[in-house]
Amino acid sequence: MDVELVEIRDFLAEYAPFSLLDAAALNALPRRLAVRYLRRGSAFPPVNENQRCLYAVRQGAIELRTDDGRLTGMLSEGDIFDQDCCAAAEHAIATERSVGTAIEDTLLYLLPCETLQALRRENPALDDYFVRSVAERLRHGRHALGNGPSERTSLMTLTVSDFVRRAPVGAESSLPICEAARIMSREGVSALLIVDSGALCGIVTDRDLRTRCLAQHLAPNEPLARIMSTEVACIGPESAAFEALMLMTRKGIHHLPVVDASGIHGLVSATDLLRWQSTDTVFLVGLIGKSPDVESLMRASAELPELQLQMQGHGATPGQVGQAVASVNDAITCRLIELALQELGPAPVAFTWLACGSQGRHEQTVHSDQDNALILDDAFDDALHGHYFSALAERVNDGLDACGYRYCPGKVMASNPLWRQPQRAWIAIFRGWIGHTDAKAAMLAANFLDLRTVYGDTALLMPLHEAIKQAYSKSEVFLANMVANALKNKPPLGFFRNFTLIADGEHADSFDIKRGGLIPVTDIARILALSNGQARIGTLARLREAAGTPVLSAESAHELEEAFEYFGNLRLQHQAEQIRRGQAPDNYLSPAALTSLERSNLKEAFAVVERMQKILSQRYPDRPA
Repeated sequence: MDVELVEIRDFLAEYAPFSLLDAAALNALPRRLAVRYLRRGSAFPPVNENQRCLYAVRQGAIELRTDDGRLTGMLSEGDIFDQDCCAAAEHAIATERSVGTAIEDTLLYLLPCETLQALRRENPALDDYFVRSVAERLRHGRHALGNGPSERTSLMTLTVSDFVRRAPVGAESSLPICEAARIMSREGVSALLIVDSGALCGIVTDRDLRTRCLAQHLAPNEPLARIMSTEVACIGPESAAFEALMLMTRKGIHHLPVVDASGIHGLVSATDLLRWQSTDTVFLVGLIGKSPDVESLMRASAELPELQLQMQGHGATPGQVGQAVASVNDAITCRLIELALQELGPAPVAFTWLACGSQGRHEQTVHSDQDNALILDDAFDDALHGHYFSALAERVNDGLDACGYRYCPGKVMASNPLWRQPQRAWIAIFRGWIGHTDAKAAMLAANFLDLRTVYGDTALLMPLHEAIKQAYSKSEVFLANMVANALKNKPPLGFFRNFTLIADGEHADSFDIKRGGLIPVTDIARILALSNGQARIGTLARLREAAGTPVLSAESAHELEEAFEYFGNLRLQHQAEQIRRGQAPDNYLSPAALTSLERSNLKEAFAVVERMQKILSQRYPDRPA
């Protein structure tokens, strides 16, 4: 093969979709191409071209616009333009035809559409590339990374919602005990949720019927209020299933209501969870639950990198890894609180320890920063109780840092008095942020809107969720500021869809996949949940709930979900290599370490985020600067 043809082949082999061709097809490809040169200012596609072609940019730059002059895209080295050959799904978002202008002297490779069609028939991988939508290509790309659906499931990779098989069975506290027994028998349940005025106030189990009614010779027409348990532990539907089992073990109970800000979802039992119990889960949970001191917890926490590595190797999704890692963090937090209570004595007033940020959303990877807070009962008196809760928070935050969860750089921790407040003060704080919002308030609210109870009285959080919902539903300015805050994190794509990299320092020639990819999608999902009045916390849960509503089309939701998963899989792959090398995991990826197809998929994922950010900026055109 001529040297010139070899050089063309090697160039095309670096870029999708040609990188999908086998060696024989790649060797034959250069002879099937034509070459065109466009001077700066020339029309694109070339006006004198008499056949329909796919165009690949070898050198130069092209600006694409609609007939009315709106910019729709840019082409630079390695990009293809297949509008004349394919009705590819990536063009479906804009049905108008785009034409362009060379804004630099540009060299093009032309592949006739008939030749492309023949290549597609001969090469299934190439054909798949063109028939798949952006979301489908990203999903296929995730599987190619080795993170496809896992055959191995455990309580670490399943959520509580996976075990909620039916709608909740409930009754009012005034219902006679005999009627409740009939309902439980008819419905085939061993526990009955007691709900008054829409709020969960208790639970009655088979055991309660035996020990509190029959054994005490209580009349069967007495109300359920006489035998129900009122101190009800609850868990959210997005929590890891092993976290539910651990909570039931710690509390000595066998049933756990599944509740979040949107209401009561159902009930899980220890029997359901034990059927799915796995040895690695039991080992780690047991290690944490039996740890007598911080040093023991540090040793348990040291198992996390290996756990993440094993889960990634078995094909666990980023969501499953995030669930598991956040739940282990929860377990360590709970044990640290228990150790602190042993040392300090019982709390003088009720409290709840909250996780926010990535832990609150169950989206952590190993040893992230801390993000936590405390809600105290309104009976709290700083003069009487302040020292106790200050000491409690410091012990837990110091313990988490010792276990590898670094102190939050922004001091969003319970040891900071700002984030250790009575319930009424928290409500006032959020109402202040929402009613008189600015850039700083929007930034803080973005983090604290992901609050989730880790330990303590869950009832303390519910009124805060309700107050937030009532306040933000009336504030377009708050949403506008949230959008402005979200748009500060841009995907690392330059003007011609080239990666923009860190120029120097420890992470030179790389980009931050968390800040440039994961956080923007998380911010978008949170804003969509707010604008649609939704109460879910996790990023994927928010996207799925918003899909098909006025705020987000089903197609856009699918693309954002796949982009988020693709970013997460790349991060897991990157961190797995670091763990194998004995390095501390981070979020900085180098494009040079990716294949050409991975780089192509990554650009498409970033482009999905860019499009949604643009839509949000247009939806709130008067947002503050």
